[in-house]
Amino acid sequence: MYLHLGLDKIITFDEILGIFDLDNTTVQKASRDYLAKAEKSGIVENVCLDLPKSFVVTETAGQRKVYITQISSTTLLKRTNMFDYLK
Repeated sequence: MYLHLGLDKIITFDEILGIFDLDNTTVQKASRDYLAKAEKSGIVENVCLDLPKSFVVTETAGQRKVYITQISSTTLLKRTNMFDYLK
């Protein structure tokens, strides 16, 4: 299955390592440090035109990528049908 992240970016469910809410996760220093390190490494891709709401960490063939998206983490989780597993 595929997940649309915004703009023209679509990924497969198999690539997803995590879907995170920006407001909740960036309160923690570890999350801020991870995003800063990812940005420095050049693995962050912004796929939104509006205010970002979440980020998705993926891995394909050993290569990590972080996508910043305007779609909420709740909406993304519902689209993957993984939301039921979290209850």
